[in-house]
This record gives sequence, structure tokens and C-alpha cells, in this order.
Amino acid sequence: MTGAPRILVIKLGALGDFIQALGPMAAIRQHHPDAHITLLTTPPFADMARETGYFNAVESRPRLRRTDVRGWMALRRWLKAGRFTRVYDLQNSERTAIYLRLFGFHPPEWVGAARGASHRNASPERTKGHAFDGHVATLALAGIHDIAIDTLSWMKADISGFGLSSPYALLVPGCSPEHPEKRWPPEHFSTVAKDLLQRGLRPVLIGTQADREATSFIAKNTPEALDLTGKTSLAQIAGLARGAALAIGNDTGPMHLIAATGCPVLALFSGRSDPVRAKPKGERVILLRRNDLADLPPKDVIEAYNASLSGR
Repeated sequence: MTGAPRILVIKLGALGDFIQALGPMAAIRQHHPDAHITLLTTPPFADMARETGYFNAVESRPRLRRTDVRGWMALRRWLKAGRFTRVYDLQNSERTAIYLRLFGFHPPEWVGAARGASHRNASPERTKGHAFDGHVATLALAGIHDIAIDTLSWMKADISGFGLSSPYALLVPGCSPEHPEKRWPPEHFSTVAKDLLQRGLRPVLIGTQADREATSFIAKNTPEALDLTGKTSLAQIAGLARGAALAIGNDTGPMHLIAATGCPVLALFSGRSDPVRAKPKGERVILLRRNDLADLPPKDVIEAYNASLSGR
């Protein structure tokens, strides 16, 4: 690899944003087939990044507090020691703009939105739409085109232990604990779970321990449902999505992962979620939105997924 270009890609998180950046990451790899490419990310996404095969190295560092002088100096030493010839900033935040300044007077080529970037996307349109579309526009400045959503075919996991032999549908009733207004009421999910059972689809509940209250309510009222709360890795969620008839869920990271696999998705958005910027990307995504999700009746959701299941 001596003499090969040394490329740095920066993407820190969160989950939905990271999923949307995987297609651009794949395009960067294809554009630089002989380069040594390093990803700078945060610990939650390091293992996933290594699994993609898009990078020669993955550097995982926690987000630094602004007052962490020692941490910033260590990051500066690492950046300069990398001898990077080009940086692709897929985070495009105030934080990563600081990273550019850490390189000093002679930074590498920089593809992103930061002031001083050699390939700078300063268009106000970049942040008006979806993050994926912003990446497409930015990478075009560096001659990278034909960027597609990553379908996660490289993400492998054994799901045989869950014992799913019949047709099933995924229910994702949780979201960030900081945004309870983005949650469709669990009693509505329970109504939908019962309807799915009548249609021969077993409900499968996906979530973290933070979603336990909602998933436990649904499981209690629908004992036939399979409750996998806190039991699935991201790769297993992708595996479950590939076999599911459909998935129904709130504006939350796992829905971006599920949609990317090609699974039919019905995403439920409140007025706090902007579908232009946050709608999951995939081949088969339907979105229902109410200012207050409590005002979205189960019958509207049932009608929507009936249309999806029948191919309309």
C-alpha cells in the first residue's frame, strides 16, 4: 500500500444518519479502489463500519467536550500523523469544522461544508432536504456520482434462534427517550398487532430496554407476539427485515436500517419530525403523519399497510 492515497472519512452518528451515509461510503470506496481509507467514528458504529469492508482502518473515538484540551490535542496529533491526502466529511457539523482547523496551515483536500474546504458545498439547499441527498450533492463536487442507498447485503447475522417459521411483521414502537412525542401510543400498536394476527402475520416487537414499557404493553395485550426487546443486534434486525412482510414504526434509527434492506416500511411521524429530512430511505416506504400522533387512528394505519401488502 506504499504510496497509495490516504483518505479519511468522518461520520460520527446517530444511527439513522449513519445508515444514510453508508451508500456514500461505498461510493467513496469505489472511487478510490487503491486508497488506504480510514473511517473516524464513535464507538457505537465502529463494529458496523468494520463489517462493511469499505475501510482499511476504523478509528473509534468518543465525542470530546469542548473543555477537554488534552483530548483535542490527542485528536490533532492523530489527524496530522495520518498523512491524509483527502478528507470526506460526512458529518458536516460545527465539530468537524474544528477538525479541519486542527490540521493547521496546510490541511489535506477537504470535501464537505466546512469553511476552508477545497471542495466546499456551501449551498443552502444541502440542509433543506435529506442528509443522503446532501451527501450526493457534496460528493459530486469531488467527482463521485452514482450513489445509491446501501441495501446492507454485507450485514449478516443468525436469526434462526428466534424460531420464526410463519409470516411475520416487525413493530418498532419506541424512539429516543428524549422525544416521547414521536411515539405512536402503544395501545394503537396493540390494536394493529391484533389485526396483523388475524391476517396471518405474527407481530415481532423490536426495541431497546428504553422501549420496554411500550413493548411490554403490546406483548401483554397480544400474547402471540414475539417480544425481542433488547435481544437483537443491528445485524439481526437487518436479517429480520429481509424476511418480514412489512415493518411499522416511529421515527427512529432502526426504521432507517429496516427500510434500507428493501422491507416494506410504514413510518409514523409526528409534527416534530420533518419527513423531507428524516423519512427512511428505501424502495418501499410509506409515511403517515399527524401533528399529534395520538390523533392517528389505527384504522388509518391498517388501511395503509393493507394497500402495501396488496401491492397498491
